[in-house]
Amino acid sequence: MPANEGENRVTRAGGQAVIEGVMMRAGCNMAVAVRAPDGEIALHRERVASLADERPLLKLPIIRGGLALVESLSLGIRALMFSANLQAESEEEEISGGEMSLAVLAGLGLAIVLFVILPTLATSAMRNVFEGRLALNLFEGAVRLTLVVGYIAAVGYVPDMARVFQYHGAEHMVIGAWEDCGQPEDVSMSVEEVRAQSTAHARCGTSFILMVAVVSILVFSLFGWTSIIGRIAIRLAALPLVAGLAYEIIRLAAEGKSKLFEWMVMPGMWLQRLTTRPPDADQIEVALAALRGCFLEGDGEE
Repeated sequence: MPANEGENRVTRAGGQAVIEGVMMRAGCNMAVAVRAPDGEIALHRERVASLADERPLLKLPIIRGGLALVESLSLGIRALMFSANLQAESEEEEISGGEMSLAVLAGLGLAIVLFVILPTLATSAMRNVFEGRLALNLFEGAVRLTLVVGYIAAVGYVPDMARVFQYHGAEHMVIGAWEDCGQPEDVSMSVEEVRAQSTAHARCGTSFILMVAVVSILVFSLFGWTSIIGRIAIRLAALPLVAGLAYEIIRLAAEGKSKLFEWMVMPGMWLQRLTTRPPDADQIEVALAALRGCFLEGDGEE
């Protein structure tokens, strides 16, 4: 396909786990493979475009990180809708786009409360204990990191999330096997070949989340301690910058150009032990179907 020719050759893929399945994106193609209630693998494929293709300014460092985050969220919502509605077919129910959007907004709201507002409130309550801007920011960062790790560890005990984490591991293993083969046009690897791969991957969203928490300590330390409302407003306004810086660090680490950046993302690789689980053969098969779907012609479902 055109995405594999010349300088447009696809050499990287990314994705996410969904309900009983995996979404993959490679170049301008996205595919979602889901294990249907009847045991068959359902596949949805579509072409995707980035705003950066039309607006080169959006490809600049820092800025591209924020765009990638927004576009990944949009793709993730569509993939989740496909997987959720496929599982709901047996119950003759269908999740609307509005319902899914509300669920995502609720999740984002909860994240802002837990990881932005709550650490700020906790630190404000400790202003009489810690003196100086640096000490306050370090304490706030410690609270945020504790909440991030604690939340990730807690959701892993939910049975449905444990299965999602298995598909997350399958996604990483398939991408790792494909990238290691050195032949981007070859997506014929077997389940047994994939089994040799690690469930951790440098470009994982888990590493990104942890890097955001770490970078936020550095960025937020540049600002003084104003009122609680002002402090929260500054943090929300600075999130695009924090996300952009975290994206660039993850990107450099994945390219393997510096041991420094590889060391910086190592804690994120360790944290993936909480967000991934060893998948079974059926789950790896689904992840392989998603990757292969990115290299098929046409769009639609099958």
